[in-house]
Amino acid sequence: MKNYRITVNGKTYEVTVEETDGVSAPVQEQAKPSEPAPQPKQAPAAPATGKANVSAPMPGTVLRVNVSNGQSVKKGDVLLVLEAMKMENEITSPEDGTIASVAVTKGASVNSGDLLVVIA
Repeated sequence: MKNYRITVNGKTYEVTVEETDGVSAPVQEQAKPSEPAPQPKQAPAAPATGKANVSAPMPGTVLRVNVSNGQSVKKGDVLLVLEAMKMENEITSPEDGTIASVAVTKGASVNSGDLLVVIA
């Protein structure tokens, strides 16, 4: 583990970074004691009705929705395309199944963690 002190926009953060087997580990961020820790936005709770809930990995805009309710999908199929930071990101199916519901439409803005698709 390595500890770093990083200043962003005038705020100082203590950051601990852990490396394991050449794969990046999650970064833990803590504000210095004299500043209140920023509170993360909570996404609305996703209904756990499907066997796989596919959520947005980052904030962005939905460019294309490639699936519809009742459609069969295989693991790795492109469900939709999300534009983030001027890059098109393909959101793929994590497993085989049938689309139970599509929670977004073309042009919708999403935040990280927002529900996109439910696979049954």
